[in-house]
Amino acid sequence: MTDVPTVADATAWWSTAITRIEPGVIELRGYPIEQLIGRLDFVSIVWLLTKGELPTDTESRLLQAALVASVDHGPQAPSIASARMAATCGVGINSAMANGINVLGDTHGGAGQQCVALLNRIVATVAEQGGRVDDVAAQVVADYRARSAFVPGFGHRFHPRDPRRDVLLRLVEDAVAAGTVPGDYLRAGVAVERALANGTRKPPMNIDGVTAIVYAELGVEPELARGFFVLARSVGILAHAWEETSGGRRVKGPLPPPLLADYTGEATRDYAKP
Repeated sequence: MTDVPTVADATAWWSTAITRIEPGVIELRGYPIEQLIGRLDFVSIVWLLTKGELPTDTESRLLQAALVASVDHGPQAPSIASARMAATCGVGINSAMANGINVLGDTHGGAGQQCVALLNRIVATVAEQGGRVDDVAAQVVADYRARSAFVPGFGHRFHPRDPRRDVLLRLVEDAVAAGTVPGDYLRAGVAVERALANGTRKPPMNIDGVTAIVYAELGVEPELARGFFVLARSVGILAHAWEETSGGRRVKGPLPPPLLADYTGEATRDYAKP
């Protein structure tokens, strides 16, 4: 016979270190909510809840910059297009947002996480085996090229040079110069970019690569970095879904009428009943 769960068992079932909720009490990581409202910005709340402590000035500044840089990339992004189409199908704004967010997978939305893991691996290899970061990065790039695989965080369908790259890297460089982040991941990311430039195809650092440098320098785990990207992009998804809802169009498909998708199947044929 199994033991009957106690009240303590029940209250421990959803135990959390994030929030304390009691009648008349809301605390976030121990801070009363009434002391934070109007005094702490949203980005700092994001850091507090996910990382457990209030951010330093550097952490707040770099996280805010990365989130702003990732907020939107227009309706050519599948997540945005998906949300806009869903918004014309009679679902609520939350469902339209969920539709777009759920499209953010390993290929569209996951490269930042993969790039953080890549930078972690390069930095760990240099620390464990010694040698130059450029040599380690060159070997990593060679391994990807041998597999004909994309290096996560590099290459872009639209931008020969991502306009978000330089401004974000400057912020990281300033933090390195001030001694508030180590700089190892910045050096690793730039080394990968240099290694990629030694070839016929020279994919530039994209938003996933540059924000991966930011997150890695801040000590953000790879999967949490992906969560931060999804959080940022959800703002663009919301804006686009709301704009589409306000436009009044019903059942918007992927092609404007009267265009139809090409048919590549069998030619028209008669069905002969056996």
